[in-house]
Amino acid sequence: MPENSASVNSTDAPALSELSQRDKPWDKHRANADKVANHYRGDEDFGNYANRIDFCSQLLDFRLVPDGSDGDYKLKLAASRFCRVRHCPVCQWRRSMKWKAKAYNLLPKIVRDFPKHRWLFLTLTVKNCPITELRRTLDWMNVAWRRFIKRKVFPAIGWVRSTEVTRGKDGSAHPHFHCLLLVSPGYFAGKNYLKQFQWVELWQKCLRIDYKPILDVRPVKRGSQPMDLIPELLKYCVKESDMVKDKDWFLELTHQMHKMRCVVTGGVVKEYLKELEEEPEDLIGDDGEGEVDEGHMYFGWRKQEKLYRKVER
Repeated sequence: MPENSASVNSTDAPALSELSQRDKPWDKHRANADKVANHYRGDEDFGNYANRIDFCSQLLDFRLVPDGSDGDYKLKLAASRFCRVRHCPVCQWRRSMKWKAKAYNLLPKIVRDFPKHRWLFLTLTVKNCPITELRRTLDWMNVAWRRFIKRKVFPAIGWVRSTEVTRGKDGSAHPHFHCLLLVSPGYFAGKNYLKQFQWVELWQKCLRIDYKPILDVRPVKRGSQPMDLIPELLKYCVKESDMVKDKDWFLELTHQMHKMRCVVTGGVVKEYLKELEEEPEDLIGDDGEGEVDEGHMYFGWRKQEKLYRKVER
């Protein structure tokens, strides 16, 4: 197992979760990373991922920065080593945070440039498929999506779409799309308005299937902001609970989703949101420019305890 480049403290050393409540998720994600690494260990195609995940985020370097004007301090991540394995729970979590931060920064620009336009949140599904058929199913859904957005009745002038895959109780895969759509100001009062059943029929025709797919479409209410939907839109591609539950299912998922994109944009919003299609280079966070650095604290992963504890360097 990897060793931190810091002296190992006893269990009397304070835990990260004790010193900073907002950093408590580190323990859960790193513990799940250990489980995922064990899934990969020995796999013929992805066995090298195990070693990469083993060394991921073993040591966290936090800066101490002032938290307001009352003399308190908060921890802000300054450095760590990340493996960037797609399904590493730590890296997936950090990647999702970066995507959300970008979206929170970029979406207001669209709202400013299209102040009278409205937004829809659309979820598109198909029947569950065997996990071994996931890639073929996603390819089929992507073809159907291209038909979908080319239909004359499709009302959106711009969109961002994410892919999520969940595990069925029977071990199948449930792929679905989450979509944020920008529509014209008069959409809800005009002839182009689509009722729920019309959305279902449109998606069914584009899929070229003989059953009614489950679909959900919700308007973003006037006075609300599309930014409120970012947590749902840009959540994890695969839930951590699904990744750690079944080794064989997870390994097949890795094969099926290898190098597939989970976030795509189009229409008038593409120029605004194209950064969401790119892999974040920085998984640390903002650079803290202008903040006073009052020193550093280091925390090392304790696998047996399943938590981070303070270490000395």
